[in-house]
Amino acid sequence: MATAWLRFYEELNDFLPPRRRKRDIAYPLTRRASVKDVIESLGVPHTEVDLILVDGRSVGFDHIVGDGQRISVYPVFESLDISPVQRLRPKPLREPRFVCDANLGRLARYLRLLGFDTLYRNDFRDREVAELSARQRRILLTRDRRLLRRRILTHAYFVRAEDPREQAREVVRRFDLAARARPFTRCARCNGLLEDVDKEQILDRLEPKTRRYYDRFRRCRDCARLYWQGSHHDRAAALVRHLLSESREPPAAGP
Repeated sequence: MATAWLRFYEELNDFLPPRRRKRDIAYPLTRRASVKDVIESLGVPHTEVDLILVDGRSVGFDHIVGDGQRISVYPVFESLDISPVQRLRPKPLREPRFVCDANLGRLARYLRLLGFDTLYRNDFRDREVAELSARQRRILLTRDRRLLRRRILTHAYFVRAEDPREQAREVVRRFDLAARARPFTRCARCNGLLEDVDKEQILDRLEPKTRRYYDRFRRCRDCARLYWQGSHHDRAAALVRHLLSESREPPAAGP
């Protein structure tokens, strides 16, 4: 039977069962198949792949796999310059914007707290969130591997951590966001930008103690929610420091 040989590198092994990690994988060719189809049939989402070498030559996802070919599959590169070869991702998004699937609401709130433009609804459907990612050039964040297989996606990331705070730290590290964070500039509830508002304009919305002890306020441009540096601010500031602190390595994606 015709057979191709594949090997996955670095964090792409997170998507493979232990017996297939960091070793050559024999793949029987029972039908005509593109390298993208072969890679995803083994459990690795195409959105995690940035370089494919077939017998040492870089190819695109549409390459038809042939008998005896040796295929090396690499993840998205952060610092290594691979410009001479066929990189599979479009140009990186200089101003990262995100969309979270319906199961990552807490992560979305934490990213907004850090100042990152992040869309989220708890009733997002897979098709809708994938189309938003493609149309608005947003990085899709998800823990659903099936969602990552949608062909329309070009910028997406499988979040390894389960705890929302660790998810946020993972995303900050993965996309090198710490220096770009602008905490307390977005509404955690709706993603709108915050702006300073004169206290006199909002007196009717303030509780008596808030009106008495606080003078500086910010208001969301979209939903009009008010923010001020009350007793909760110190806790929020501590959370921001935690989310931006150096993170440990992300957990494996599992078998």
